[in-house]
Amino acid sequence: MVVGKPLFTEEEIQAKVRELAGMISSDYEGREPLVVGLLKGAFMFFSDLVRHIRVPLRIDFITASSYAKADTTGEVKIHCDMREDIENVDVLLVEDIVDTGITLNYLRERLLARAPRSLKICALLDKRERRIVDVPIDYRGFEIPNEFVVGYGLDYDNKYRNLPYIAIFKRSD
Repeated sequence: MVVGKPLFTEEEIQAKVRELAGMISSDYEGREPLVVGLLKGAFMFFSDLVRHIRVPLRIDFITASSYAKADTTGEVKIHCDMREDIENVDVLLVEDIVDTGITLNYLRERLLARAPRSLKICALLDKRERRIVDVPIDYRGFEIPNEFVVGYGLDYDNKYRNLPYIAIFKRSD
């Protein structure tokens, strides 16, 4: 298994995080959103993002998956649901990568059923080529090619999350 050169450097990622946080801060001026991180992959992005958002906020997390190693199973599993009541609350769901859209659409529908005042989605990476289910992304970091990526929270078999950059991952034979 090989991790290639960075697709996005640590500096490029941090600049994009600050840009997204600025847009979110402007859009939520005068409100107090509940920012929900999708674990495990979004933990680094989520942490950096909320530190740069300039409005009062609350946080919560959802742990969900639909992947085994590098392949989607197509079945979404909720391992740990959020604890906050979101009825009549402004919710911002933070995701590391939108690939097929299956997981994010499933979570979006579950959250909308709980009657939030608003629900927006922020994703660091968007892999549009693989989209099966179209899901609205309100705040998008980078669009990426149809490559498997690791680093900055993203993993292969729960490895490589600690890389400070994002790189294309190749399986070697």
